[in-house]
Parts: sequence; C-alpha cells; structure tokens
Amino acid sequence: MTAPFRIVDAGDAVLIVAFEPVWDEAVNAHAVAAAAALRQASLPGVRDIVPTYRSVGIHVEPLQTLQPLRDAISRIVAAATAMTTESRPPIEIPVCYGGVFGPDLRDVAAFAREDEAAVIERHVARTYRVGMLGFMPGFAYMTEVDARIAMPRRAVPRTRVPVGSVGVAGAQTGIYPFESPGGWQLVGRTPVRICDFSKPDPFLLSPGRLVRFHPIDEDSFAQLAEETA
Repeated sequence: MTAPFRIVDAGDAVLIVAFEPVWDEAVNAHAVAAAAALRQASLPGVRDIVPTYRSVGIHVEPLQTLQPLRDAISRIVAAATAMTTESRPPIEIPVCYGGVFGPDLRDVAAFAREDEAAVIERHVARTYRVGMLGFMPGFAYMTEVDARIAMPRRAVPRTRVPVGSVGVAGAQTGIYPFESPGGWQLVGRTPVRICDFSKPDPFLLSPGRLVRFHPIDEDSFAQLAEETA
C-alpha cells in the first residue's frame, strides 16, 4: 500500500515530500525508499535529494516550471513507497565502552540508576535503524535506545569529541565520523572508520541500514585501530 504523503514548498528552490509527522520505522522506510527512487530517476532540474526521519528534501533549479516536476515526483514516490523492506543484515560495530573512550558512561549510569555494565548491556541489546545522516558527513542518527539510558544532551557541549566516539542523546545514538565539537553523552568509541573519502562510497552507514554494537576491550580496540589505519 502506498504511504500517504504530500509535496510542499520550502522556498523557491526546495520541494519537500512530507510523510506522517511522527517517528516511526515504517515512515522512515518510506522516506528512504522515496529518496533512493528519486535519485535513480535523475529528474531534470533536481540538484540534490536529502532524506530525513520522515521527509525528503528535493533541491531544484529555481527557474524551472515546478508543476511537471511535482507530478513526476508524486508518481515516483507513490511507486517507491508501495514496497519498502530492509533485507540486509545489520552492520556490526565494535565499541570500547567507558574510561577515556566513554567519559560520560558513569553519568548515563547515574541517570539510569544502574551500574555501567547494565548501561552497556542495554546499549548493545538493541538493533538500531539509521534514520538519517546529518550534522556532518556520515553522522548517522540511529534510534531508539532503551528508555532507561536515553539521557539528554550535555548542557555544555564539548569543543572536541574524538573521532569514532559513540554517543547517546535522548532516544538517539550515533557515532562521530570525525573529530568535532559535540554535545552527546559519550559512552564509548569505535576503531571502525565510519567515513572514508578515499572510497567510492565513503559512508559506512546510510539511511535505512540496521546497526548492532558489540563491546570490545582496549587491546582489541588498539589492534582494530591499527588494522584500519
């Protein structure tokens, strides 16, 4: 069944395909499928296509007639959302939790009223879905973490978050592909390269992909980091 959607203007050079205004895996799957189909269609006048949790931003040439483009977009989206499934297995991400790798793990444990081991167990127990990329190239917003550990962002962001840091911010979890400022609660770090611009497809994670984390110790972290350097 085709998902309900509408096409709305966002200025003179952006159209938005808006699905239901909720966070839901099925809604996100429709947005991801619609974006993929629109990219494949290569419609004239379309500059860029950006999927989000529940919508798709379509950047267009501002001097073209939009109604024929709207009609084409509507047909493509309707067909794409009639069947949306993710059949690929989850991507496994190794994480060294706590200590210098996860300096906020203790605070998340206090928030959850549990010990650090329980927080780690809760974080690795779930299969997460990449809802969208944003903030920086390759940063994947993934949901949903266990409500017990869904600690809000830090009141004062850090000016430097190490590359590979795994954080929690409310119901979301994510991995910093590069060193940057950031306000997520850091619970661990992965040696896996999340973004590598030397590759034809630089992003390890993409909207719609499933992800699972598994804990490793510091020796394993050092070994994997050397292998992926």
